Order: sequence, then C-alpha cells, then structure tokens
Amino acid sequence: MTLLKGKVALVTGAARGIGKAIALKFASEGADVAFTDLLIDEAGLATQKEIEAFGVRGKGYASNAANFEEAHKVTGEIVKEFGRIDILVNNAGITRDGLMMRMSEQQWDMVININLKSAFNFIHAITPVMMKQKGGSIINMASVVGVSGNAGQANYAASKAGMIGLAKSVAKELGSRGIRANAIAPGFIITDMTAGLPEDVKTEWAKQIPLRRGGTPEDVANVATFLASDLSSYVTGQTIHCCGGMNT
Repeated sequence: MTLLKGKVALVTGAARGIGKAIALKFASEGADVAFTDLLIDEAGLATQKEIEAFGVRGKGYASNAANFEEAHKVTGEIVKEFGRIDILVNNAGITRDGLMMRMSEQQWDMVININLKSAFNFIHAITPVMMKQKGGSIINMASVVGVSGNAGQANYAASKAGMIGLAKSVAKELGSRGIRANAIAPGFIITDMTAGLPEDVKTEWAKQIPLRRGGTPEDVANVATFLASDLSSYVTGQTIHCCGGMNT
C-alpha cells in the first residue's frame, strides 16, 4: 500500500512498543522512516532492519528526546540525510506512577520532561522545516487518562493532557502554513509493559471496555497512519480516541 509514499516520517521513542508499530506501519505504506530512542541497541537495530524490509529507507538515531539541544541536533541530521520531514510522531514517554501524597519531585519532573517537554522540543525543531515545505503532519501520542485523569498517575495524566493542549495550540498557530497537528488518546493497549500485568487485572480492564478487549499497538498505528496521510487533510486540532469505547 502507498498511502505515505514519498513522505518522510520521524517517530520518537520507536525502538519498541507502540512507536515501533507506528514506524513499521508507516514503512508498509511507503514512507521513509527515521526514529529516535535513548539508545539504539539490539532492539533498535532490529526495528531499523524491519523498516528497511519494506523497501524504504529507515534509520535509528540515539537521542534524548527530553534534551532541547539533542532534539534540534538530531532533527537537523535527519533533514540532511532524508531531505525533508513530512510527519512527526511525538511518542517518547514513560510512567512513574504513585499517589500524589507520596509522589516525589523526581517522579513528577521525569514524566513531564520525557513525555511533554520532548514533544515541545521536537515541534520547536521541526516547525521551520515544515514551514519551509509548506506542509506537514504532527501527531502527539496522548492517552485517555489525559482526558479523564487517573488516580495514582497525576504526573502521567498531566503530561498527556499537555500533549492534547499542545497539539490544539500548534494546529491554530501553523494551520495557515499547511501544517496539521492532532493527538491520539490510546486506552488500554497490550504492550510489553501491560502484558506483564496479572491476568485478573487484564480481565477486569476488558470488562470496562465496550469492545471487551485491550487494544494492540497496531490499532494505534492505524489511527496514526490516517492522521499522517492525506486522508486526513482537513483534520487538525483534534484528539482521536483509540480505546475500544472505554472513554465514551
């Protein structure tokens, strides 16, 4: 399929998990894909090979998304190597859960910096590139807890709510330049992290979801592909929930 043929995508935090699924889906649709992660280890190199197996260009870059200078440096390197960047997916993120009364400043700062500040860093770096191209699609990976909140995840929920507000603001600022910005709010997605939860916990989660199952990284990647492609050329400033109806 060729929904993204001729486009170059940058996906942060994509050596594994949802980010990897998005990178591979983009590649299957014809996009050249650059991706970042804190380290490009064996998993990162494997992801690069899987991208290239689709007959497109793929390259992983070691970069700390939460570092302003590193984000700008790696963006410049990608533009130099790939020639342009048409799609940015701000996917890098972590959790450091805890009740507010027990949450440390370090837990708060780590989540805000890696989840939210990293998105600012890359949008700041990529804006001149996309303005020069007179077009582009920015996708922020938010979460249903960024809309509804969640006990024990005040830092994570705040960071993901920020991702939504950031996308909406950027959409208003850059729309006149042909640049779109949207957010995806995944629900309970089965990844390596959630797969380790006890079966009874996963069963209880499923009961709260109208579709009666957890989502897959590929489910999220499909939504990202829509937002990255010209199929969504008149969609900007929106938050699309990919949650099986749990946040309806």
